Amino acid sequence: MALSVSAVLLLLVIVVLLVRRAGLNTLHAVVCVLLGFYLASSNMAPTIDNFSSGVADMISSLSF
Repeated sequence: MALSVSAVLLLLVIVVLLVRRAGLNTLHAVVCVLLGFYLASSNMAPTIDNFSSGVADMISSLSF
């Protein structure tokens, strides 16, 4: 659950920065949010979840 909340907050910050700095229209951001909701309820949701968990595990295993 903590990974989901962290990922959502990170993506929210990125979208806000894109809307303010990069000229992303608010309508485009709303379309992206709706796409996320539809993907979450689709058959691809477990695959996307496994992929994001794998990327998070890979990042957490890096040492600097």
